[in-house]
Amino acid sequence: MMAAKKADPNNKTIAENRRARFDYKIEDTFEAGIVLVGTEVKALRQGQANIAESYAAIENQELMLINANIPIYAPASQFNHLPTRPRKLLLKRKQITKLWNETQRKGRTIVPLKMYFNDKGMAKLLIGVATGKDQKDKRDTKKDRDWKRDKARLMRERG
Repeated sequence: MMAAKKADPNNKTIAENRRARFDYKIEDTFEAGIVLVGTEVKALRQGQANIAESYAAIENQELMLINANIPIYAPASQFNHLPTRPRKLLLKRKQITKLWNETQRKGRTIVPLKMYFNDKGMAKLLIGVATGKDQKDKRDTKKDRDWKRDKARLMRERG
């Protein structure tokens, strides 16, 4: 099992799906490469991307990123890409098989968490195997987050 590396300060974050950590309980993460065309890379270098409504699915034994929005790159005019086209994700066969087995279980899905450039300048996507949270778990998450924020504020005020 190849789990994702810890956050590296050299990595430049392009897009983050902050809502995913609230809506889902992330059980395992993987780092995947993305097959992109030139105009998509140029748009990503400008920091333009949205993975909030996207998801990953296994189609024909390949992992695909579906509904991720990389806007068109204006200077490319007629050579542009489709903004929400499906994009192939690059993982090893064992990892794809593991993801497929995980998603066959009840309530599991593959959620994109973060898109970034690694230290070599390659576009990567952090994906997670997740289970949806119910309303009570979401309330508990919100309560914990609010308490931590209030506690930090109190600590700053009191010294």
